[in-house]
Amino acid sequence: MRCYFHLVNSHEFIGDDTGVEILDLATARGFALQAIEDIREEAIQVGASWQGWRLDVVNPSGEVLLSIPLEPVLH
Repeated sequence: MRCYFHLVNSHEFIGDDTGVEILDLATARGFALQAIEDIREEAIQVGASWQGWRLDVVNPSGEVLLSIPLEPVLH
């Protein structure tokens, strides 16, 4: 299945027009978590903040399959 990885907050949308062919939702989740880790590392290096942003994994019809916040969750 093809999944698209959109960056979203309450005011902006950065869409993924290409997507990635993924075997299953677990693989999509792993791909999303790796992308989020990369985004966080880059944000730290340049002093940027992704507070309030999330990564939505959607199918070709636009249905959100999962949504993961970019800001770290504190336990």
